[in-house]
Parts: sequence; C-alpha cells; structure tokens
Amino acid sequence: MTTLIEIAAEQKSAEVTDWAARLGWVAGLLLFVAFVYWLMRQGWKWRGSLQSGLPELPAAPEAPGEAKLTLTGRYHGSTTAGQWLDRIVAHGLGTRSRVQLTLTDAGLEVVRPGANDFFVPAAQLRGARLDKGIAGKVLAEGGLLIVTWTHGDKQLDSGFRADRAADHADWVEAINSMNHISTTEGTAR
Repeated sequence: MTTLIEIAAEQKSAEVTDWAARLGWVAGLLLFVAFVYWLMRQGWKWRGSLQSGLPELPAAPEAPGEAKLTLTGRYHGSTTAGQWLDRIVAHGLGTRSRVQLTLTDAGLEVVRPGANDFFVPAAQLRGARLDKGIAGKVLAEGGLLIVTWTHGDKQLDSGFRADRAADHADWVEAINSMNHISTTEGTAR
C-alpha cells in the first residue's frame, strides 16, 4: 500500500515540452496589446483632427495685474460645456498635468508644467461650479472645480483639483462674481 506522502512525491507538474507554442501565444498576446494601444492612439489623433477648428489658446498678457487667488493642484482636462464625457484634446487641452492657477482682473492664467499653458480672458469666463466628474476623472461630490469659459465659438468646461480642496469654494465665488451681466430675468454670466 502506498501512503499519501509517496503519492504526493510522485505527483509533479508536467514539464513544458512545447516551447514554440508557448512563445507563439506570448508573442501573439503582445501583438494584440500593441494593436489595441495603436487603435487608442489613432482615436486620440482622430478626435484632435475633428477639433482642429478650435483656435489657438491665448497666452497670458505681460502684465495681467495683481493676483486675486492662486491655486496649485491638478488639471484633469477640458470638455464641451455641459457634456462631461466629450473630451477636448486639441491644443493639448486633453493632457492631464500639474497646474498653477492665478486669477486676476484680466482673467485666469493656467500654467501647466510639461503641457501647454493658456490664459482665459475675464470676458470669456462664464462661471465656475463644484462637480464630481469630468472625462476620465470622477471624485466625491464637489471634488472638482469646473471652470466654464468660451473659446472661439465653443463653450468649454475645464476641470481642476486643488491640493487643498477647501479652496474650491473661494474660486467658485470669485469667478462667478466676475462679469455679471444684468438681464430681464436676473443675472447671467
């Protein structure tokens, strides 16, 4: 009679004898992953070419004035206003990065190390709000500062997350208090 120890000692995994088939599967998998990555890259380029009508991003003026507010944090991208999944990739607006925001009477300066900086003149700022998501990023309710602005003939939402989320409320109040236009139905921005 054989004991359990003898049975366990006799059981071994079969040695790999067909290395060519195994290497073929690994190579096929790597090619598939590379193909999917290439398709995603082509989609990004295609989206950029569809948005090529968007004008160049304005640069900050030499003397923008005294800073009302400053913020450091992350830039999470821009979308078509009101459509939080319609990412804008033209002119580098789809590139996530660190950010330093400065709000002056002249407008909003967006400095992004490693990405295109841009400036939103005060007349083009339409408002700000707290939200929970923008294309590719979802946080807790109120976790993102969304700034709505006009660029060319298109309204955009840009999403920011401050290093100190408590600063978001001050930014919403400051941006919303700029550029108030009176209408017969109340105040519009």
